[in-house]
Amino acid sequence: MSSVSPIQIPSRLPLLLTHEGVLLPGSTMRTSVDTARNLQLVRGRLLKGTSLQSTILGVIPNTPDPASDAQDLPPLHRIGTAALAVQVVGSNWPKPHYTLLITGLCRFQIVQVLKEKPYPVAEVEQLDRLEEFPNTCKTREELGELSEQFYKYAVQLVEMLDMSVPAVAKLRRLLDSLPREALPDILTSIIRTSNKEKLQILDAVSLEERFKMTIPLLVRQIEGLKLLQKTRKPKQDDDKRVIAIRPIRRITHIPGILEDEDEDEDNDDIVMLEKKIKTSNMPEQAHKVCVKEIKRLKKMPQSMPEYALTRNYLELMVELPWNKSTTDRLDIRAARILLDNDHYAMEKLKKRVLEYLAVRQLKNNLKGPILCFVGPPGVGKTSVGRSVAKTLGREFHRIALGGVCDQSDIRGHRRTYVGSMPGRIINGLKTVGVNNPVFLLDEVDKLGKSLQGDPAAALLEVLDPEQNHNFTDHYLNVAFDLSQVLFIATANTTATIPPALLDRMEIIQVPGYTQEEKIEIAHRHLIPKQLEQHGLTPQQIQIPQATTLAIITRYTREAGVRSLDRKFGAICRAVAVKVAEGQPKEAKLDRSDVTEGEGFRDHILEKAIISLIIFLLSSKVSERLSQPGVAIGLAWTPLGGKIMFVEASRMDGEGQLTLTGQLGDVMKESAHLAISWLRSNAKKYHLTNAFGSFDLLDNTDIHLHFPAGAVTKDGPSAGVTIVTCLASLFSGRLVRSDVAMTGEITLRGLVLPVGGIKDKVLAAHRAGLKQIIIPQRNEKDLEEIPSNVKQDLSFVTASCLDDVLNAAFDGGFTVKTRPGLINSKL
Repeated sequence: MSSVSPIQIPSRLPLLLTHEGVLLPGSTMRTSVDTARNLQLVRGRLLKGTSLQSTILGVIPNTPDPASDAQDLPPLHRIGTAALAVQVVGSNWPKPHYTLLITGLCRFQIVQVLKEKPYPVAEVEQLDRLEEFPNTCKTREELGELSEQFYKYAVQLVEMLDMSVPAVAKLRRLLDSLPREALPDILTSIIRTSNKEKLQILDAVSLEERFKMTIPLLVRQIEGLKLLQKTRKPKQDDDKRVIAIRPIRRITHIPGILEDEDEDEDNDDIVMLEKKIKTSNMPEQAHKVCVKEIKRLKKMPQSMPEYALTRNYLELMVELPWNKSTTDRLDIRAARILLDNDHYAMEKLKKRVLEYLAVRQLKNNLKGPILCFVGPPGVGKTSVGRSVAKTLGREFHRIALGGVCDQSDIRGHRRTYVGSMPGRIINGLKTVGVNNPVFLLDEVDKLGKSLQGDPAAALLEVLDPEQNHNFTDHYLNVAFDLSQVLFIATANTTATIPPALLDRMEIIQVPGYTQEEKIEIAHRHLIPKQLEQHGLTPQQIQIPQATTLAIITRYTREAGVRSLDRKFGAICRAVAVKVAEGQPKEAKLDRSDVTEGEGFRDHILEKAIISLIIFLLSSKVSERLSQPGVAIGLAWTPLGGKIMFVEASRMDGEGQLTLTGQLGDVMKESAHLAISWLRSNAKKYHLTNAFGSFDLLDNTDIHLHFPAGAVTKDGPSAGVTIVTCLASLFSGRLVRSDVAMTGEITLRGLVLPVGGIKDKVLAAHRAGLKQIIIPQRNEKDLEEIPSNVKQDLSFVTASCLDDVLNAAFDGGFTVKTRPGLINSKL
């Protein structure tokens, strides 16, 4: 056996400099070409040459990174591999680069570098051709022993691999067909080795040295495979033992074997799952389904994809709280104290929770009601739901529905789909572990609708006390009783909730807070919470109630308290900086610090860039109402109530009515109703246009404008305001600056009731107004107004527009009779 290479390489070779791998003779490697020298080599030698000699390259490993492509040739490794370029793949985007598939032929040694540019060319000496077996018998025997030892380890390594893989079977055939001196290089390139170890094998020119260096690498790989098989073998053996031995053990009745069987069954997951199903106390229908599925699971091989799906399904069925519940705390007095401690105001909410507790105390099997808290953001709807769960002693789970547009989020996916899972309701029950938690369905008014179905429609069964005792999730496909769950939904408005879903819920309005309520909430809850979050003590910062009132009135005019909470956080951060700098340990804020003090005004409560409506104090309102044709209305928004100006002007024209301010269809109709009623009653009130005509639109155009034109406005409650504004315009009289009004009108001059009275009244109170005109049929809604707000305001109830006009103008808006009018006696 000789080691003479059958390949004769040229004495001059172009050099390909690589940095990412080591090519050994007999192995194949892909390498990227992206340096300037290598690119020139590929273009000048490989892409233009056609002969075999032109595609033989000298591959020099372990050269510097091509990112540092210097002008001078880097230091080259002494020994390289002559390689045949089998394939060239190139692209010019995003920059020119090629990928070469090269096969190693033999080793060579660099004798002299002949040229460096455009690519290096060197005079080389072929090494493998010069090497032959030594002539001494002792050395021949030693090399033969090394060769046999190496071959034995190589065969052992290949047999440990999976022979069913075609590549492994081909490798086994190569061991017998290839000469022994070629095997070290080939196997080193196959097994897991580092580039440094491959470089040492490349440098081992002597065949004896190459065998000695490769054998430890083979032994290391064999030991690694043995360790890997040991970690996997017990599980496979156990599976085989369970499948093979279990039928025999069921037939035999040897006591020792039966005891071993019990021990094995305890360790068997399927048997444990079967025991859990028997002790889960699930309904009969669900139990039948689980027993059927467990029988299928026993017959199913673990390699089947359905095995994992069925097992996950059974584990979920076992974990669900079919009959597990918590005991309600039915102490009404303790519940009242707990609710009062957690939340200030919110009397209607607290009253409803205490009613539920009282009825639950009298009748134990009461179905859970479906409550829906509707109110502006920041008033505490979500936190009240958490307090309700705390009061009842129940588990609490919040489900955020904002943006949900797939009905499978509610009902779950069918198990035929890949990646199927139960819906959020069943997942929530699994999380809390009881069947009577408090579920908070947050932002139910922001549900979407898409091609995957309507989740609001899927909620109809969940939120119906008469149906949800038999709720069927698509994943479970078994009925689950939801009647003991207390569902609480939150929403900012009912306008976007589908009517069918809204009908299933008990709506409880949560209005905004008054200034006095905000002060109490700030000092009871917000300030202590911010002090704790910022690591401050009550001695380091003190915020009097007068300062809190200044922050509320000047900077945070809102229905809720979120902005107020953020302002207190800003104050605490500023004080924390001063304390950390070692300044006086105490900081007491007064009103001047907030409203006038330079330090706090500039750094804590930044300059008030707040809309004009927020600064509507009495002085500001009087300035807006300094000319005829302006009136103040009251509007309701999902963010709370607000006051709204209505402005009108007239000019010469053709009798057109122009409406601006992004008005909806209903509000436009109210404007047309108002002008029609005034035209029909112009003689009665002696209203004339600029030409003295009782036809108000004769040669006159009217422009009606609602400021804040970027905000869409709609609704019927601006009707009385529009009538008052136009009456002021045509009569030339000023509307009282401390009066606001709301109400819907008819063509005959009647005033109809509207909604949102409490929010509107609170908005007027925040703006400093003194008198409010409301429809007579809304008088019952005044019971919800706090007593301290009622004391500051006077209310006028109007049943017709005559009452509205008399209250809106100083001295009334009396009917003017025409002079010389004689009553007929006929």
